[in-house]
Amino acid sequence: VQLQASGGGLVQAGGSLRLSCAASRSIFNINSMSWYRQAPGKQRELVALITSGGSTNYADSVKGRFTISRDNAKNTVYLRMNSLEPEDTAVYYCNVQAIQGAYWGQGTQVTVSS
Repeated sequence: VQLQASGGGLVQAGGSLRLSCAASRSIFNINSMSWYRQAPGKQRELVALITSGGSTNYADSVKGRFTISRDNAKNTVYLRMNSLEPEDTAVYYCNVQAIQGAYWGQGTQVTVSS
């Protein structure tokens, strides 16, 4: 199974982007789907997570600005990012945690200019 992330780009502060992450085929026994990000010189951090039951969790820094959602029929997870800040600049990775293991997307660059 491959995860293909897309939707990144260059945006001005205050702008919005929507990231998508599509799986090449159905993934069974999913526990959660999530988005991570890694800024230059920093560790990868969890941004948002959605469980198989639909519960969501967000990093404090993005609460109220980002929304994670999923479309099971399309094997896709989304991250809607509003009110973007320069501090949101990073490579964003999608992740799927399943009983049989973890899957990672290749990353998509998000750059927010001030």
